[in-house]
Amino acid sequence: MIDLSLLPDGGMTWLDASGPGGHIVLSTRIRLARNLQGCVFGQRARDADRTVVLTRVEEAAAASTHLRHAITFRLDQLDRPDRQLLHERHLVSKELAGLDREARPRPGAALVVHGPVGVMVNEEDHLRLHGMCSGFALEEAYAALEAVDSDLGRLLPFAFHPEFGYLTSCPTNAGTGLRASVLIHLPGLVLTKEIGKVLQGLTQVGLTFRGLYGEGSEVVGNFFQLSNQTTLGKSEEELLDHLGKIVRQVIEYETQAREMLLQKASDEVGDKTWRAYGLLKYARSLTFEETMNLLSGVRLGVGLNLIKGLSVYTLNKLLIYTQPAHLAALEGRQTGDPELPTVRATYVRRLLEAEAG
Repeated sequence: MIDLSLLPDGGMTWLDASGPGGHIVLSTRIRLARNLQGCVFGQRARDADRTVVLTRVEEAAAASTHLRHAITFRLDQLDRPDRQLLHERHLVSKELAGLDREARPRPGAALVVHGPVGVMVNEEDHLRLHGMCSGFALEEAYAALEAVDSDLGRLLPFAFHPEFGYLTSCPTNAGTGLRASVLIHLPGLVLTKEIGKVLQGLTQVGLTFRGLYGEGSEVVGNFFQLSNQTTLGKSEEELLDHLGKIVRQVIEYETQAREMLLQKASDEVGDKTWRAYGLLKYARSLTFEETMNLLSGVRLGVGLNLIKGLSVYTLNKLLIYTQPAHLAALEGRQTGDPELPTVRATYVRRLLEAEAG
């Protein structure tokens, strides 16, 4: 089994709820797409091409200032449960992990990770650098990532065009190659039925929304991933500034919605949050989707100070550790074990009892 203890905090520092606005924004993530000059891009690359890319990236990481002590996980050599574990921790994409049906990772697929910054090798692009921070922290996340990007840029010849910027497999990523996103909890806007209007407004100002695991994932537990759509024609600072302004507005809308719920529907909100807490605390069988939705209700109750004695960190931890691969690893089971819903309910009860009594 993969040894995630090699990573500080298991690669999940972003879960600790220490960042700004952590009761509404779970995490901030920045991603930079890069390709190596002279190497075949994306789908046209052959196995030998990807192996060359991985070798060059590993050599550059070993010679770099920021990645010389990094850990490399070869996804093309890992079993599916281990790959799923990395995906559930938001350390690799579903594509890199080869989790679609019976797919396998491409040869040369790897994750090079150190602290809050990781490099996915041989995904859609040769390199996908990404960094995650707790809470709403765009500048902090980008600063850590920019240092690694500059470091690797001195050692590797990135494909760059003076007019089009960094060249990528998909034209929509060209330019800066930057995608910034925040994972935000918006139950207030959902309950007040304002969420559709807000999401429509995002698309009109150049942003997009996705589910918990980004592109192609569904929205569960009222968690939305908000990110920029444009990477070309603007600088990194402009893109981050624009996203930051819009996210601050969304946070304000969510705060107002929660205040309105307390003023005009306090009994209903209290009932919803305590029902969710009661189900989590006493249920004997829980699906993951059901757990996510119940955690959303409890998280709202904690944010409104209706439920006391529970930390946001514990709720964040439950979001990750109640997923199939994590539960299976904790309990020594298979991810397809039909008893996982029972195991999940037991784990949730145990964790809530340990903190809140």
